Amino acid sequence: MIKKKSFTVDEIKRKLENYCVYQDRCHKEVEQKMREYNLIPEARELILLSLMKDNFLNEERFSKSFARGKFRIKSWGKQRIVRELKFRDISAYNLKTALKEIDEEEYIATIYRITENRNAVISESDFYKRKKKLIDFLMRKGFENELIYKVVNEVVS
Repeated sequence: MIKKKSFTVDEIKRKLENYCVYQDRCHKEVEQKMREYNLIPEARELILLSLMKDNFLNEERFSKSFARGKFRIKSWGKQRIVRELKFRDISAYNLKTALKEIDEEEYIATIYRITENRNAVISESDFYKRKKKLIDFLMRKGFENELIYKVVNEVVS
């Protein structure tokens, strides 16, 4: 049997503060991390409140940076970002706030850029199959249907 090292509440609190400092975290991730330490519910509550009070844990800040990062780095569409944030139990208010971080012009420019790049690497010669592949790709990225069809029809013509 593996003996788990035991920590004091203060040590665990410090560990979780460092965990939150390294990168913005949502409540769900922090609670998951706390489960690893087998804390009693009172200690969990105490640590969570302390992290929020000292601004280590801020759901609004997390959702904003998540949306910005996934859009700029991974070129995700709004639907994918919303889906991933909902999976992390982010509130409706914070979802709206997060989407405001995405500039509309930049959003349109991004979908055109990734559609043109993808179109250049698809080796499919059949017009309809090529369009289908592009549409599927953009749907996986999480862009809105109307926008996808509009862009694909302009790029593949």
